[in-house]
Amino acid sequence: MARVSIFLITVALIASMAGCAGESYALAIASTDGGSVTTPGEGMFTYGEGTVVNLVATPNAGYRFVDWTGDVGTIGNVTAGTTNITMNGDYFITANFVAMYDLTISSTAGGNVTIPGEGTFTYDAGTVVSLNATPDANYHFVNWTGNVSTIADVNVAATDITMNGNYFVTGNFEGINFMVSGGHTHTLGAKADGSVVAVGSNYYGQCNVGNWTDITQVSAGAWHTVGLKSDGTVVAMGGIRYYGECDVGNWMGIAQVATGEYHTVGLKADGTVVAVGWNYNGQCDVGDWTGITQVAASWRHTLGLRSDGTVVAVGSNDDGRCDVGNWSDITQVAAGGHHTVGLKSDGTVVAVGENWGGGCDVSGWTNIVQVATGEYHTVGLKSDGTVLVAGYNYEGLGDVSGWTNIKQIAAGSEHTVGLKYDGTVVAVGWNESGQCNVEGWDLN
Repeated sequence: MARVSIFLITVALIASMAGCAGESYALAIASTDGGSVTTPGEGMFTYGEGTVVNLVATPNAGYRFVDWTGDVGTIGNVTAGTTNITMNGDYFITANFVAMYDLTISSTAGGNVTIPGEGTFTYDAGTVVSLNATPDANYHFVNWTGNVSTIADVNVAATDITMNGNYFVTGNFEGINFMVSGGHTHTLGAKADGSVVAVGSNYYGQCNVGNWTDITQVSAGAWHTVGLKSDGTVVAMGGIRYYGECDVGNWMGIAQVATGEYHTVGLKADGTVVAVGWNYNGQCDVGDWTGITQVAASWRHTLGLRSDGTVVAVGSNDDGRCDVGNWSDITQVAAGGHHTVGLKSDGTVVAVGENWGGGCDVSGWTNIVQVATGEYHTVGLKSDGTVLVAGYNYEGLGDVSGWTNIKQIAAGSEHTVGLKYDGTVVAVGWNESGQCNVEGWDLN
């Protein structure tokens, strides 16, 4: 600032002299920290009226040129480091530079950083950069580590970092090696040791899972239960057999399973999808799907989340539940009885379909890390471990305001289930068949 003040005084002196001659003008040039004006240099210069003077501003390493400020009315391009100025008066101009910092982002197994991505990115000093870490199926976000002093909240997946230096940050994920799932009238729990527990109606044998071992994921259909084994094979119990929803004995290479009311969907490790069971509405017509990273299923429709964040859907669309063609930036999908819900990478939620009871009223939700859907309700798990419910509150299925420290959520037809970090489970809602009797469970 001191040298700028000296330049201004000098410009004034030269201007008074130039005014007498009437043939030349003074050009005073300065620069901020981070670079210099190499052509014509910095200091005071005198030029004849109308002279076009070339200007070249050269940043130092780790800086970039921003713009010219001051008397810039005759500068050719104020945002170009190489430009010119026409001398029609006495001018004082400054070349401005800004520091640039690198942000290097990585993640542990179990998810990835979707915003801004992973790798090295360069930003101007002071830039506030949005961060969003998206877990894979059966994983959850833990925290950010590394150079985290300017991260707003290291424990939140969707947050931001202020670029005041070169930073390296890592998004950390942890496997959910135990999980819950809700069906029409039964609830499942996959334990950390690979065994499975079940409560609720067992009319079709859907709770006969006591001898299952090596299970990494469970999914509860209306009347059947499906389990994914660590070797990529699938087991199933219950079901109304003539629909064939349990005919999964020959499946191999499966990475995730989902169950509708009378059909079962399997996501293969190569991104293709298989399905068996009731196909009256075409909900099993998934044979041409590719690039899928997650599947979801409900009564009469099936969803697939593509690796690019878009969504595909098949099945009945009489209430608009399959109108997902314009969705983008989705990280998880959930299929309700008559509606579809999508979780976006910024932690907000979208929904389409029948809104009976308000199950689609999720537009105001923020900081959501997982969604689940029942017949007419939607459940959202927030990054702080609390839970939201939208929709019809039948039998108190939305009474979750006191829940804390929740790791994973599930929704049955008319009940809501929450898995806590300590492995215990809570449930509210319709309990006619004992599907909410989970008080003694410890899945850890």
